[in-house]
Amino acid sequence: MDWSWRPGVALPLALAVVLYAIGSARLARRSPARLRTAALVRLAAALGGLVVIAVALLGLHDAAHERFLAHMIQHVLLMMVGVPLVLLADPLPAALWALPTAARARVGALLIRRSPARRAWHTLTRLPVAWTLYAVVLWAWHIPAAYDAALASSWLHDLEHLTFALAAVVFWWPVIGPAPRSAAPPAAVARVVYLVLAAFSSSALGVLLAASPAPLYAYGGAPGGLSPLEDQAWGGIVMWAVGGGIDMAAILAVVARVMAGQRRGA
Repeated sequence: MDWSWRPGVALPLALAVVLYAIGSARLARRSPARLRTAALVRLAAALGGLVVIAVALLGLHDAAHERFLAHMIQHVLLMMVGVPLVLLADPLPAALWALPTAARARVGALLIRRSPARRAWHTLTRLPVAWTLYAVVLWAWHIPAAYDAALASSWLHDLEHLTFALAAVVFWWPVIGPAPRSAAPPAAVARVVYLVLAAFSSSALGVLLAASPAPLYAYGGAPGGLSPLEDQAWGGIVMWAVGGGIDMAAILAVVARVMAGQRRGA
């Protein structure tokens, strides 16, 4: 990796780290001692997710313009590792407690149940809507014309990553269930089907890229001796194997959580 410290990416990530750390510290002081271990786990998940996002957007930025393989690793880290880790940290409470009292009250008023913002977010994160949005964003940016345009334009490349990150937030939200939570979270069976279909979509894209008989994108010969077609094939394998593996791990996590709940109930 050759780190590219672009202020437009580095500063928001640094601000997110500071806000989460401040909010977590304030919450910890107001929490019972028995809950502080869980708070530390959430803090580690948030910081780990932000570090992964930094690696994807800053550490792999230059390499992604030279190799398709690096670009696919960048997308997998951003959408399937970094964003889910941040959501697993349940970041909203910490983010709210990082704000001044007046600002916290104003933001909280926007998120009360039945508020327009809450209803809109609930609609956006319904399983069929979230899955469709995620699949459309993923496939649309891999259309050769759109992909090559993003490679040629810095602002369009940043827009691509922003839409990837937002689509990932929407996609993982109903699976992980951070605050603000829905009154009726999706059933476990529905979440498993949702993840299986997502794994099929991303794996199908990976297989298409890996099996293509000709290069689809405007890359030259990759450093290290890979031809453009070989570079593309390896990128497709990352999307297919690694992305599919992460989706399968999420499915197993949902199943394990349901079984643990049943054992506690028994």
